[in-house]
Amino acid sequence: MKFNLVGTDQQSKARAGEVITDHGVIETPIFMPVGTAGSVKAVHQRELDLDIQAQIILGNTYHLYLRPGLDVIESAGGLHKFNGWNKPILTDSGGYQVYSLSGTRKIKEEGVTFKSHIDGSKHIFSPEGVMDIQRTIGADIIMAFDECTPYPCDYGYARESMEMTHRWLKRCCDRFDATEGKYGYSQTLFPIVQGSTYKDLRIKSAETIASFEREGNAIGGLSVGEPHEMMYEQTEVVCDILPKDKPRYLMGVGTPENILECIALGVDMFDCVMPTRNARNGMLFTSEGILNMRNEKWKNDHSPIDPNLGGYSSTFYTKAYLRHLVVSKEILAAQIASIHNLTFYLWLVKEARKQIIAGTFVEWKNKMVKKVTQRL
Repeated sequence: MKFNLVGTDQQSKARAGEVITDHGVIETPIFMPVGTAGSVKAVHQRELDLDIQAQIILGNTYHLYLRPGLDVIESAGGLHKFNGWNKPILTDSGGYQVYSLSGTRKIKEEGVTFKSHIDGSKHIFSPEGVMDIQRTIGADIIMAFDECTPYPCDYGYARESMEMTHRWLKRCCDRFDATEGKYGYSQTLFPIVQGSTYKDLRIKSAETIASFEREGNAIGGLSVGEPHEMMYEQTEVVCDILPKDKPRYLMGVGTPENILECIALGVDMFDCVMPTRNARNGMLFTSEGILNMRNEKWKNDHSPIDPNLGGYSSTFYTKAYLRHLVVSKEILAAQIASIHNLTFYLWLVKEARKQIIAGTFVEWKNKMVKKVTQRL
């Protein structure tokens, strides 16, 4: 994998770049739709490609490992062949699931023992095992195994967890460097910065992560309930330390406002389930603000959902029709809304990139933050 900077903003720390993988080029800043179980919910791959214009999607190690299982994915020739997505894929290591399954897992130095949410069977994830699993899944970018701490988090626990994450990273790198991909293309390992909301821990973790000199770096353990200003503060601290010539990935973030503010701090890559999860509940993000499609006010509004975006779902379908589908609980409502929200997210980062290159990012960002946070 290679990363090229093609533009920087003079009034902020925002950057425009390109990540070059064997499955294609990713123009940054970029939002990555989440396809946890090998599918972005309610969205065809064709729509992801042609309508939404996604450049990379995510899969999740924990979920894919349990179902359909590594044997099925490997027999298909990897996740790209299995789900028919020919552009880049990133896989999360399962560290976030370790965090979210707090009632059914045990963390030890050798790894994490957990029970499947599907059938209760017991499994263990170790740094080495997670590298092997992600090699088999076949993502272009794979994540180091880490522990995502909750918020709030005791300082002592946050420090011990961070130090274990660093030890696990060493084991991940050793295993990754001792193995090769299975499907004839290269894979890249991203370490993950931890440290909860403690500035000194974040600094130490960022410095440690940077010392491994991998091709890209990630920031984890944020957007887990802490105030937005605290998230921005920790993100800025870390971005100031992580190498400028490598992509920075802020995991699990977030709202359109979060994305714009964190682009200004130097983040290049984002992912979040919010656009598809909220779509299934009738909430739409648009270039003018947030729409609750259950509201009576849209009943006779026959204007397009968002004519500014250019995507089929956003310009062809009307607010009145989508509201009808939402209140009628039609399956098509989730599909149209999901495609629209993802189209908006990809439009937002593409516009941010244009503004960075043009040297007008901060003024545009400040206007857009006001728009995207208002409820219409």
